[in-house]
Amino acid sequence: MRALVVDGAGASGVRVGEVPDPVPAPYEALVRVRAASLNYGEVAILAGRVPEGMERPPDGAVLGADAAGVVERAAADGSGPPAGTPVVSIGADGAWARLRAVPATALGAVPAGSDPGAVSTLPVAGLTALRALRRLGPLLGRRVLVTGATGGVGRFTVQLARLAGAQVVASTSDPDTYSAELRRLGATEVVGGPASVTGGIDGVVDQVGGRQLVEAFRLLRPHGVLVAVGHSSGEGESFAYGDLFGNDGGHDRSLVTFFLGAAFLGDAPDFGPDLTWLADQVGNGSLVAEPAWRGGLEQGPDAVRALLDGAVHGKAVIDFE
Repeated sequence: MRALVVDGAGASGVRVGEVPDPVPAPYEALVRVRAASLNYGEVAILAGRVPEGMERPPDGAVLGADAAGVVERAAADGSGPPAGTPVVSIGADGAWARLRAVPATALGAVPAGSDPGAVSTLPVAGLTALRALRRLGPLLGRRVLVTGATGGVGRFTVQLARLAGAQVVASTSDPDTYSAELRRLGATEVVGGPASVTGGIDGVVDQVGGRQLVEAFRLLRPHGVLVAVGHSSGEGESFAYGDLFGNDGGHDRSLVTFFLGAAFLGDAPDFGPDLTWLADQVGNGSLVAEPAWRGGLEQGPDAVRALLDGAVHGKAVIDFE
């Protein structure tokens, strides 16, 4: 089958090639992929930006966590949706290929007639946004800051926070360019960074790290929570003496680290209900899933380069059909 495979000799770190069809385990469904989306973390690994303790994938490997398609063959153990069901899927790898084997618990049903390309942007970004926001607690009437708001996770976080009733402060490095778009997605305020925020914040979903994380933490009201989900700045965090004092101005504030991939450490991560709910929100128009870049499989290397160069804010999608 055709796939986008790792190729260390290529300019983008990938090439289009042929790989064997996957052989599903009894608890896995075989999915015919119609569209796959690329995450910045995946392409960063191709560029050698490998986190400590992680090895660069070997040549010939098929990466990719996010894909939408149709169940070609249901799981042999009887779990999951039957053949012919439109689905969105998440996995540790294998999305950048015509066929992928996926645990039935990592499949979400997709409303009929949905755009596979739009739905394929949901798994990593949508699940991260959804589960990070849950760590903040009830959001109705609360003021929530989202840093890195123009990225894939950020766009979904802004929308989901607004759906939950929050007042959303969206932070981006280029507010003049993206203010109108972020307000359309649900932001009530758009700022150029946490240092530009006035007034207290009840919760933060931070994707930048470094100095911005520290500045965002200082904005938290008593009992506020900051969830760190990304580290795009590449900077370390340095808190000043007193930042972590539990005084009257900042009593019982929390800093929580979050990584969606930790769920894959179990044998069968149960992403299905959340993926189905997210796909339903896209289907009924409550959630906007707009790829920032879109092209066919042969253009896959171009998508990788565009993400690495920062030319794409949001998700890049490869259409297989």
